[in-house]
Amino acid sequence: MNTYVASQPVTAPSKSRWDVSYEWKAVALLCLGFGLVGIDRFMILPLFPVIAKDLNLNYQQLGQVTGVLAIAWGVAALFMGNLSDRFGHRKVIIPAIIVFSLLAGFSGLATGVMSLMFIRALIGFAEGAYTPSSIVATLDASKPSRQGMNIGIQQAALPLFGLGIAPIMVTQLLKVVEWHWIFAMVSIPGLLIAYLLYRMLRNTPAAVAATHTSTHDASPHKWSDVFKYRNVPLNMIGMLCWLTNMVVLSALLPSYLIDYLHLSLEQMGLVLSAIGFGGTMGTLVMPALSDRIGRKPVMIISVIGAAIGLYFLMHTGAQPWSLFAWLFVTLFFIFSMICLTVGPLSAESVPAKLMSTASGIVVGTGEIFGGGIAPVIAGYVAQHFGIQYIMHLAAVALVIGFFVALLLKETAPGKT
Repeated sequence: MNTYVASQPVTAPSKSRWDVSYEWKAVALLCLGFGLVGIDRFMILPLFPVIAKDLNLNYQQLGQVTGVLAIAWGVAALFMGNLSDRFGHRKVIIPAIIVFSLLAGFSGLATGVMSLMFIRALIGFAEGAYTPSSIVATLDASKPSRQGMNIGIQQAALPLFGLGIAPIMVTQLLKVVEWHWIFAMVSIPGLLIAYLLYRMLRNTPAAVAATHTSTHDASPHKWSDVFKYRNVPLNMIGMLCWLTNMVVLSALLPSYLIDYLHLSLEQMGLVLSAIGFGGTMGTLVMPALSDRIGRKPVMIISVIGAAIGLYFLMHTGAQPWSLFAWLFVTLFFIFSMICLTVGPLSAESVPAKLMSTASGIVVGTGEIFGGGIAPVIAGYVAQHFGIQYIMHLAAVALVIGFFVALLLKETAPGKT
């Protein structure tokens, strides 16, 4: 089924031909689906201090639990992106939502670190399958002049639901129910979204998808051809840097706030919610701005902004609202870069038949190394040297990311 109301593929669709109704329905449902991914992945973070006490976990094991999900996410993204390019978005997106929704409730059944790691790895695999396919499905459904904005809307759901609403929600729910039951509350919404996507989502033909890229190439390609396009290897390095910041801060920051700064559980939940709210705003605002001024300028602005926010966060004491403010600024720019890296800067750089593959490779390598290995290293540092040093790892990643941003090639429609 075409995204356009037209009988033949077109290269420059007019406004009258664009199926606006489908565009907004697809973006809305794919956005909700990614929001559930965010809840499934990150709701465990504010629960870590409680889970650690119940299951006798230490800092290093908390890093391992976070890391194993990210590694599984990355491995799935590496392979499932290419599968989506070959067989269409629907055959990847819908089963992935069903699987991770059902598995999310099983996290509450964990009795120790090994069972928790096993369950989280399975969830990570399903979520990693959903991520690159949903990004490209969103881009394909979008009018070219709204690609950055719509990708931002879809990607904003993860920090909003997973890192903004979830910390407040779960810390309040802990007052009335045990942590085991909180995990069971997200399965039903996921199954409902899967059903609605089954009824509505289309597979976009390559000739149509090519209009969303800077190459305008709809011909078949080998998956390895993605490495011929400069932005792909650069984005792989960049994603490692951005995810190192996001995962290290979100995974170990709750313990940093409680054990080092001695905040209360409620104060910790408030501060941690800045990750979600800051990430949401950054994902909504900066990719939309990139539609106007270009992807590369927004990336350079964002890496500088993130570095400023992180510096002041490192030097703020036990002041919940100041911590909230600087964490908000840091993640505002971090999520801006994540969104642009996995979405427009990857998918727009390659031929239509490689869009999900490119996004999947970038997501996969970033998750495996930045999301998987970085929290394990940070957990080791926290356990052996002090948890206050975890933010130095994030700072080093931003320095590397700055040089990556300088080398990127512009891909925004109308700016290339």
